[in-house]
Amino acid sequence: MKQSMFSIVVFVLAAVISVSIWWFILGDPANFKDGEGRHQPTTLLGTVFVGGFFVPVLIMLSILAVTFTFERMFSLGKAKGKGSMATFVRQIQRDLQTGNIDSAMAACDKQRGSLANIVKTGLERYKVISKEEKGWEAEKEMAEVQRSIEEATSLEMPVLERNLIALSTIASTATMVGLLGTTVGMIRAFRALAQAGAPDAIQLSIGISEALINTAGGLFAAIAGIVAYNFFVNKVDAFTYMIDEAGYNMIQTLMSKSK
Repeated sequence: MKQSMFSIVVFVLAAVISVSIWWFILGDPANFKDGEGRHQPTTLLGTVFVGGFFVPVLIMLSILAVTFTFERMFSLGKAKGKGSMATFVRQIQRDLQTGNIDSAMAACDKQRGSLANIVKTGLERYKVISKEEKGWEAEKEMAEVQRSIEEATSLEMPVLERNLIALSTIASTATMVGLLGTTVGMIRAFRALAQAGAPDAIQLSIGISEALINTAGGLFAAIAGIVAYNFFVNKVDAFTYMIDEAGYNMIQTLMSKSK
């Protein structure tokens, strides 16, 4: 529910900001030779404005890509916990090898983050089984611990993968929007050329500007989305690998101690 509200708020704010930038900053009459007419740009900002109604859409997609990028950076940083995950895993291994389960759980409380939550869930389940189910075989105990680790992992994965689909969608949508804007701009340019007598130079230049600006804007938003998506997918894969490795090592260590 919180994630849905966050996405809705970000989308609405991005839409409002992009339209405001397009009309009040890029469309400032001072950027045009004809003032309120907004057809003869004299600055780069005015040139971007004549890109048409697709420009605020591309600005919105760029804002969304940047926003979700920072959100992912913050969330993944929080998921790692307070210290080095490699150091945390080594400490857990040392505590388990000495049979100090309470110390390992205390390390999880200190570290926090997704990995620490998963490890602590497995340790809590192992502790409960050791006290209440003393007749269980070691294999059955470890199977139960493994199941609890997998359940905890399935709960943490959505947090790690959140908004990755949004970044991928932004990248593909920006390309299509830019291409659509390019097509509309070229239609306007050829319409100006097709007029009887001398071509309308203003409409011709506006059409060409619209085509090129939308191409550039679509490529910028698409590149930002693709780079961010691939970067965070690799981060999540590395995080998932460390979770699997930590869970496997924990199970093996507990298994050796249970025999």
